[in-house]
Amino acid sequence: MKKLTLALTLVAAAFAAAPAPAALPAAVDGQALPSLAPLVEEVSPAVVNIQVSGSSSRARNGDPLGDFFGRRQNQRPMRSAGSGVIIDADNGYILTNHHVIANAEEIVVTLVDERTINATVVGSDEGTDVAVLKVVEEDLNDLTDITFGDSDATRVGDFVIAIGNPFGLSHTVTSGIVSALGRSGISRDGYEDFIQTDASINPGNSGGALVNLNGELVGINSAIISSNGGNVGIGFAIPSNMARSIMRQLLEYGEVRRGLLGVIIDTVNPTNADALGLKNVTGALVQSISPGSAAERAGIEINDIITAVNGDKVDSAAELRNSIGLMRSGDAVTITALREGKVQTFNATLDEMSSGRIANAGEIRPGLRGATFGDADDGAGVIVTDVASDSPASEADGSGGLREGDLITHVNREAISGVEDLRREVGDAGTRPMYLEIRRNGRRLLLKFSR
Repeated sequence: MKKLTLALTLVAAAFAAAPAPAALPAAVDGQALPSLAPLVEEVSPAVVNIQVSGSSSRARNGDPLGDFFGRRQNQRPMRSAGSGVIIDADNGYILTNHHVIANAEEIVVTLVDERTINATVVGSDEGTDVAVLKVVEEDLNDLTDITFGDSDATRVGDFVIAIGNPFGLSHTVTSGIVSALGRSGISRDGYEDFIQTDASINPGNSGGALVNLNGELVGINSAIISSNGGNVGIGFAIPSNMARSIMRQLLEYGEVRRGLLGVIIDTVNPTNADALGLKNVTGALVQSISPGSAAERAGIEINDIITAVNGDKVDSAAELRNSIGLMRSGDAVTITALREGKVQTFNATLDEMSSGRIANAGEIRPGLRGATFGDADDGAGVIVTDVASDSPASEADGSGGLREGDLITHVNREAISGVEDLRREVGDAGTRPMYLEIRRNGRRLLLKFSR
């Protein structure tokens, strides 16, 4: 017993003699250490928690972006949570993601002071994943909004903070830097020009604020790449300039009226540039032009390589698609292109892209039941957005039928530019056999539907 008592005394003495754990000093050379606390206190009241109830569908397994861009099936009641940013306190407007409020029947917003208020959807745009909400009139009291920043001035390496409600943890703040700019190809479709950041973004952060050190909104947190649904240091935010442009259209029209140039394009990169006999050229190669389109009226031709829009460089088909798709119908644009090695300039007035969609193609023809259709970009035809397994649409007269991602370009040899053309041509076919010409992985196929 005496030995044990002596041992304990020696241990206690050792701890007493040991130096205190390392800690940051309160000041260095009389100067207080910098803190993000004043910035967080300023902007946090503009960030809200969004609780949504309604009906949704189960995202497919294995999609690393399932929490954000998951393909949907099996409708079921749902409750979900996300974030939003108050951008107009006087009118009660809140900016968030489309996927946060999709299929919402009731939206409840919780402020930083824990007040709860109801909101309704003003407009939502799936293509950019942007939505605008409005607080009900009786709750328009003591709201705080945030200042828009110029996302075009954001640079890789800039410090940023992300504020949102990950996993339901209200007003969580994380910090990091801008890791990259102009990221695209994150989802299967959509208009993308993401800011990439290593500030922790997790499920529930969607729709929250990405803020610079001036307290300005530079992005709306939207997506992550993750194998397990948690943060791995790769998050994406919609640039504030893009979000503001879409917001203005949603507030004015309740929808986005996208511009349409009327071309089918491919990216010119070093590999195919060599095949085309070009050197040091990047841009968007014009493969096809819709009759009567803005491109045709402007004088653009196939084999032209579009290199700039309104003086802004275009390096790929995706960049051209984003540039045109984020403009309004009726906008006048200047297109710069290379034709046989010479620079050409074209002035075009954009047409309006149809927002057509067929949720259940069985409504227009039994043999297409189980398929979902939507307008393809730039009037290229009709895109098959989903096909239920073992449905009539998945089997064409006993052979392989439609597949998700197929592009329908012709019905019974008649070219179609979108859903409305498809409806008309399918109607004209009546009960006669119907042939759909599609493009799949660069190949042209002809599918026959008798029913």
